[in-house]
Parts: sequence; C-alpha cells; structure tokens
Amino acid sequence: MSGRVARRCTAVPQSVTVALNDRVKELRARGTEVLDIGGGDPGFDTPGHISAAASDALFAGFTHYTASRGLPELRQAISEKLRRDNGVEAAPDTQILVTPSSKHALFTALMATLDPGDEVLVPTPSWGSYRSMARLAGAVPVCVELSARDAFTVTRSRLEEHVSPRTKVLVLNTPNNPTGRVLGAPEADTIAAFAAEHDLLIITDEIYEKILFSGEHLSMAARPDCADRTVTVNGFSKGYAMPGWRLGYAAGPPDIISAMLAVHQHTVACAGSFVQTGGVAALRGPQGPLREAVRAYAARAGLVTRRLNELVGVVCPAPAGTFYAFADISGTGIPDGDEFAERLLAEAAVAVTPGSAFGPGGRGHIRVSFTAGPRVLEEALARLAAFVRDRAPGRPAPSTRM
Repeated sequence: MSGRVARRCTAVPQSVTVALNDRVKELRARGTEVLDIGGGDPGFDTPGHISAAASDALFAGFTHYTASRGLPELRQAISEKLRRDNGVEAAPDTQILVTPSSKHALFTALMATLDPGDEVLVPTPSWGSYRSMARLAGAVPVCVELSARDAFTVTRSRLEEHVSPRTKVLVLNTPNNPTGRVLGAPEADTIAAFAAEHDLLIITDEIYEKILFSGEHLSMAARPDCADRTVTVNGFSKGYAMPGWRLGYAAGPPDIISAMLAVHQHTVACAGSFVQTGGVAALRGPQGPLREAVRAYAARAGLVTRRLNELVGVVCPAPAGTFYAFADISGTGIPDGDEFAERLLAEAAVAVTPGSAFGPGGRGHIRVSFTAGPRVLEEALARLAAFVRDRAPGRPAPSTRM
C-alpha cells in the first residue's frame, strides 16, 4: 500500500532537541557518563506550594473534565497576570484559552489561522518547531535570517525582503531561544508598523518571559494598535519549573480564540483538571522560588559566557534572558556546528545543541544550556574547553573516548 503517510508529515523532520535528549539517554543506558548542557528542562523542581495545590485537588477527586476554555479561576488569574505584568487586556471568558502546554497553544493558533499555501514569517535563529508546526498546518514557513553581526536584530529591511501577498502570520519569540535576546522597544515598534502595513497576524511566544537578566520584557499585544492582531502564548514550564505538567495558555482577539477553541475541543478537549489548579497556585502564590531560580540562572549565565569567551575561536554574547547561551564556534578547529556537537558528544561525552537546529543564521553556532547544577556545568565546560584546545587548527585530532 503506497502513500500510507501524509505528505505533510514526511515534510516535517523529527525534533533535533528531542532526538538529542533520546541520544543522551541511550548513551547513559550503555554506561557512558554524558553531561547534558543541551536541553531545555529547567534545573529546579516545581515549587512545593504548586505541587501541594495540585496534589490536594487530585486527592480531593478533582479528576474530571473541566470547561474546554480552562478553569474559570485560572483564566481569571491569567487575565490579571497579563494586565499586571504585560499591560495586555484579555477578557477571561472570550480572550483566553488554557491548553496542555504552550506548545499546544502555538500549534492550535497556527491551525486556527492558516490555510494551505499561506506563508508564515519566522525570524531565525529560533525554535525549530515553529517551522514544523506551520508545515503541519499546510502553510509555508519563510525564514527571516537574522545575523550575529548585528546581534540578531529584527529590522524592517529583513522583514520586507521576505513578505509576499501570501504572508499571513509573523511568529516571534522573546526572550529568544536560542540566542537569549530580548526584543527592544525600537524593534517592537518596527514590527508593529510592518504588521499593520501588511495586515499580518502576530503570534508571540513569551514562554521565557520570567527568566530575564537585563532589559525589559515587552509584549507585542501591548504595543499601540497591536492588540487586535496579536495572539500571546505563554505557559508554566520554564519560569515555574513545570515542564512535565504540560500547561500553557493563549490570549488574543475573541474571533481567533474562538477558532482555536474549536481546534482544541476536537484534539484534547481540555487541559488536566488538577494540573490547572497548580497553575492558579503558580500565578497567585509566592513568587520567591521563581526569583531565586532566576538569580541562579543569571550566575550560571555569567559563568558560561565567561568560560566560553576565554576559548580561542569562540565568541559568546551574554544572554539577556532564557537559560541558554548561543556561542559562535566558527573560529575553532571545527567550524561547523553540527560536526562540533556530534564530535563533542562522541569524544568528550558532553551534549550541546547544534545551531543549525534553529534555522538559518544558526550555522557555526552551538546552544549551551545552563539548567544543570554548578558541579555538572563546571565539569561540562572543562571538558568542552579541553575539546576546543585539543582541536585547535594545526593540532592532530586525539582518539575518541567512546
């Protein structure tokens, strides 16, 4: 039987970051002590008051379906958070949708707004799933390649080079994975004017919003004249250390949220009931654990960028947010990021993510995550430093460790 797999699926590669995580687990199962500084799993456990709230709800029998839009109490808490932290107004009953992960919110937003052949502008380097989700929706992702030479700044000229009559959506991520950049006010104003002129919808992924070391987080929905053309996606995985809970949300114009609700109802129906109770506790409970985690991430960011910039041939700007550093390794003895990452894992048992996973503009780079604790991070950086020094141009390659 031919054609058993849909063409839209054959056009979508498997996730590089998920595949890397699987490879690390496989090597560890074979007895190799792999140090993983490539993944995006927060380095802290979920704060106790959040887990307690969900546990209490679970054992109280709160295990049935909720309203598809999400628990009213959680939607109200999200509405209050958006107003307080982001300057975004979103009515709980018509403009907010609670989803099982921010990833599902993004996919639902794209499914609800794109028709086959529509084009989606995706500034890169950026998370690879944006492009794959657009393809699964039948649309065409168009990469807007940003450059390390100007700090990956989004400019009007770069956007104009890629827009067409078929362009419908612009996807943004701030703070950015993998670069750690935070969208500045001039950029936000440029994007707002561009979207208005071309009548584009903006889908903005703000999942790393709370992990900020410098600058200010700006929500596009709060920019003048952007509220009615912006879907804001956020969640609990990163800032509140809740990746396994799979809880996120979207806020936007009522007609788009209504269309997203239909997709949501016919795929997952609702987010987990007691999980949503944990979300209420996260937003309304003590914020001290989040602040402590951010302070720890900031210290680790300083350590990582300092150590990497000490290496000949490596340039690593300090991230303004997220828990990633995006290092240019093109000046080393292994200038290709894919080969660098593959050989680092094989020869030094250290896992990093190749920059090519994040689209055009990422080649010659690696993403280093600093979610791991200080001991693991120190050892991984020491191995990486030795790897770079031993493979400096003109030096013979040592034998592999595995």
